[in-house]
Amino acid sequence: MSYPQQTRGNRAPSSVSTLLLSILFFISKPSNAPSSSPEFACDVTRNPSLAGYGFCNTGLKAEARVTDLVGKLTLEEKIGFLIITGCRRHFTVSDVGGGSNFTGPVPGATSFPQVILTAASLNVSLFQAIGKVVSTEARAMYNVGAAGLTFWSPNVNIFRDPRWGRGQETPGEDPTLVSKYAVAYVKGLQGTDGGDPNLLKVAACCKHYTAYDVDNWKGVHRYTFNSVVNQQDMDDTFQPPFRSCVVDGNVASVMCSYNQVNGKPTCADPDLLSVEVIYANQHYTKTPEEAVAKSMLAGLDLNCDHFTGQHVMGAVKAGLDVCTAEKQELAREAARQGIVLLKNSNGVPCKYTTPLQGLVETVSATYQRGCPNVACTEADIDSATSLAASADAVVLVMGTDLSIEREDHDRLDLLLPGKQQQLVTEVAKAAKGPVVLVIMSGGGLDVTFAKNDKITSIMWVGFPGQAGGLAIADVIFGRHNPSGKLPMTWYPQSYVEKLPMSNMNMRPDNSTGYPGRTYRFYTGETVYAFGDGISYTQFNHRHIKAPRLVSLSLDASHPCRSSKCQSLDAVGPYCGKAFEVQLRVRNAGNREGSHTVFMFLSPPAVHRSPVKHLLAFEKVRLGMKEKTVVRFEVDVCKDLSVVDETGKRKISLGKHVLHVGSLKYSLYITI
Repeated sequence: MSYPQQTRGNRAPSSVSTLLLSILFFISKPSNAPSSSPEFACDVTRNPSLAGYGFCNTGLKAEARVTDLVGKLTLEEKIGFLIITGCRRHFTVSDVGGGSNFTGPVPGATSFPQVILTAASLNVSLFQAIGKVVSTEARAMYNVGAAGLTFWSPNVNIFRDPRWGRGQETPGEDPTLVSKYAVAYVKGLQGTDGGDPNLLKVAACCKHYTAYDVDNWKGVHRYTFNSVVNQQDMDDTFQPPFRSCVVDGNVASVMCSYNQVNGKPTCADPDLLSVEVIYANQHYTKTPEEAVAKSMLAGLDLNCDHFTGQHVMGAVKAGLDVCTAEKQELAREAARQGIVLLKNSNGVPCKYTTPLQGLVETVSATYQRGCPNVACTEADIDSATSLAASADAVVLVMGTDLSIEREDHDRLDLLLPGKQQQLVTEVAKAAKGPVVLVIMSGGGLDVTFAKNDKITSIMWVGFPGQAGGLAIADVIFGRHNPSGKLPMTWYPQSYVEKLPMSNMNMRPDNSTGYPGRTYRFYTGETVYAFGDGISYTQFNHRHIKAPRLVSLSLDASHPCRSSKCQSLDAVGPYCGKAFEVQLRVRNAGNREGSHTVFMFLSPPAVHRSPVKHLLAFEKVRLGMKEKTVVRFEVDVCKDLSVVDETGKRKISLGKHVLHVGSLKYSLYITI
């Protein structure tokens, strides 16, 4: 897969400069270097003879070093550097042509929850902490030759359709949440937050640019799919996470997507910026050579099959620091924070007066396999119901796995696979005690059938990583108060029967019955909504401070001065205007807990604007009966603007409604 390198700021004056300087790390090996050490060029201390080369002089600007190096290369050498990989074959991809090798001194690495569950925590500091651990372990593995320094992460595509097999890799369906995750994770991964942007721990890669969320659905394949996207949806939904990655996250690279966008392969479009895919799969060019030329002319300078990986000198020379107790606990905490309690009708589960209270240490439990595998084409319902009838409580673990949803494999429906629904229903009928339904999945499922009195609790645990079992038990038995919120809408099966995955339109079309996508535009029936998730305690909100009227001053010559004017361009002197919203949040329950405060905005109904969209969020932790004040800074142009039909940002005049929980607060923008 191919990806264009981003070149911004003082880290890379030109993409060619950065690429060639990264090549320097492979052209010389000091004779006295131990075999287990990374091989760097221009190590004057260990190889004094290199001091005479201009390209090894770190006091020179990057352009001067590149000019000196290029002047010493023949044409054949220049071409050769376009295809050299300089790394051994490994297990998975973290470096071009290689990857992470879990052998020798590094038998494994910390396995965190899948991204969709991490996003459900709504904890920005957790996003960054996970990135830091991943890059620290990557550095340690690199130091013993078991990994490279380029990582194809994060995936910041919008989870537009619940059937997408790779939706689990993303932070969800909301552009604001995905953008926040992207920036925090990239900063954690690259290790540059507050430091020198020229010194990277590892090189992150935001992917897949852009409008990519169909892999393999009913004969529609990612390599040949033409993603037809209007300009409004492009700038309003698909582009914001990538903009945040580059502008706010300072990401080292961006990967182009497999698909075409509006008839052009993404990496052959200079407006968007996979070379082989362009020729072999999409047939956009007549020859492989033309594919290479088109890509380079469009600005693509890295190809993951044939170009060298970019190795940047890291700021941290980590020791072997993989799978420590601290990191294993972070994996458990990440899973705990992401788990979403969707239903709980019998209080805190740890209050069961049964032998199950002791959990793993003292629990008396019996395991009965209901299905031979996740597909569940057969189910041992008789054995399961017999056991349920005698048990004090029943925990049913259902859902999907990578045989159902994954890269190159989209789902056809939103139902539990095979006979899982029948198994759950029959066991719940037979059970004499509480029934807890645990759902493991990447995307949402239609579990409407489970909203009956026989099923006491429902929790979604995503794919929770190495400590998932412990985290699930912590929540079930009340050792951890759940605080996760769904980062995507759970639709009924009838929803996906109304629209193909290949229709990229976000907004509804009443004339055709097209329902629209995500909570921002879809107003129909849901199984569970974006942001759903309950706690073992209760939180309430109270408005403290926000303006009722926001007046924007215009020049006398401004064309928008009549009452017919519906919106202003989101540029101009009024774009410096901002105000603060203050809310009091109180834990009204009898146990401590964490709570995410969402602030949504419903703008005036012009420019086919969203029904509502997320402005900001903050997670707080409060003791029982404790309260705190949450403050949100609102920038008029950045936060209160919408994207019009041509892709331009506009500030709508009139009534804007802020939503926080059950609170609604109206403010008016006037001129």
